[in-house]
Amino acid sequence: MTPLWSSTEIALAAQGRASDHFDVSGVAFDSREVGPGDLFVALKGETTDGHRFIAQAFAQGAAGVVASQPVDGPHVLVQDTTRALDALGIASRRRSKAKIVGVTGSVGKTSVKEALHAAFDRGTHGKAHRSLKSYNNHVGVPLSLARMPRDTRFGIFEMGMNHAGELAALTQLVRPHVALVTTVALAHGAFFKDESAIADAKAEIFRGLEPGGTAIIPYDSPHRDRLIAAASAYAGTIVTFGQDPQADVYAREGLPGPHGTFVQARLRTAELNFTIGPPGEHWVRNALAIMAVVEAAGGDLAAAGLALADMAGLPGRGRRMTIHLAGGDALLIDESYNANPASMHATLAMLGHEAGRKVAILGSMRELGPDEAAHHAALAEPVAKAGVDLALLVGTEMKPLAEALEGKVEFVHVPDAAAAADQAARLIAPGDAVLVKGSNSVGLAGVVNALAGG
Repeated sequence: MTPLWSSTEIALAAQGRASDHFDVSGVAFDSREVGPGDLFVALKGETTDGHRFIAQAFAQGAAGVVASQPVDGPHVLVQDTTRALDALGIASRRRSKAKIVGVTGSVGKTSVKEALHAAFDRGTHGKAHRSLKSYNNHVGVPLSLARMPRDTRFGIFEMGMNHAGELAALTQLVRPHVALVTTVALAHGAFFKDESAIADAKAEIFRGLEPGGTAIIPYDSPHRDRLIAAASAYAGTIVTFGQDPQADVYAREGLPGPHGTFVQARLRTAELNFTIGPPGEHWVRNALAIMAVVEAAGGDLAAAGLALADMAGLPGRGRRMTIHLAGGDALLIDESYNANPASMHATLAMLGHEAGRKVAILGSMRELGPDEAAHHAALAEPVAKAGVDLALLVGTEMKPLAEALEGKVEFVHVPDAAAAADQAARLIAPGDAVLVKGSNSVGLAGVVNALAGG
């Protein structure tokens, strides 16, 4: 089996010196994730120093390390380990013959990235690669690049940001052939003056496009023309997707059913019928973006359709589980990883289509800026429209929503996730459909684990 990297290649890329020859089959910067044959990159952070965990990495089977100080064991010595990781990512991208896809957006980028990987992996019988978890920042992106196998045919990389300029740097590392913006919405609003500024920051992804590359843009976004203008300077082709027939890729029809949503889609070069496993109108939009990317990258559209039918929700991002209760079962929809106004609206609408009593466990939305209270209060409309029978509101920021729901929807307001878990255990009954959604920092994953018996 061909190694991912040899010590010679690592030293050449990182301008370092190898202690002796060794080969590695993976790359990690978190010592807890190191497995047999991996390269451990000892990064120095603000609060910790990876060099402290080198012995642990070797104990877990690391084949070698990248370090900025002498190491007792196989290693490549460099001046700066963070720069070395960047260099390894750049070298991986340079040697790869894969078609590269970059994904960003205010909502849905991790789910879309995972679905794209499933689509390309199915069409290539295992020759697709993607960034794991939400490794989408200045450390996660080069790590994901460095992990890309030599024989990868399609690479999918998620890129995130919460300040202007961050995507401009990341996209220069990824250098995508196809760059997708899933949507633009108020996320990290505390760091931007308005949504237009967020759109401009998301559009930075187009700056790294390879010559003749394709920009994929949401047609239905109010910032569509702004994104198109930004992409025009870098893209050879611009493709729009959405549910409007004027979009280049759009859904002629979307019919929810017991086993998913059946979609008839028109693409630029084909018409395609397929089923989307995950429920919700937002997944129809996601699927159109996915098909636009697969078509632009030259992937197998039929395999992509099959992959979408088999898709299951990710932990924290739509995973559906059964809660076993005395007297019967309840449905748990885990959307605990993140929240902003747009994603709250989408998932509440999805809850509205579920059978049984509807329970919404909603955590605070963080980093919304000066209009935070108004954004929370505005959730009263989608809560009511979804037919929510009981809302369990978590966090002090939810007070405006509690006030807006007074006399309209039954609710309980608690200060934190621990109190929410206690209340949920008392309030949820057999036959309920329970949505759990909030910003990750609220800690609603703990509520999910408690309810699921984890």
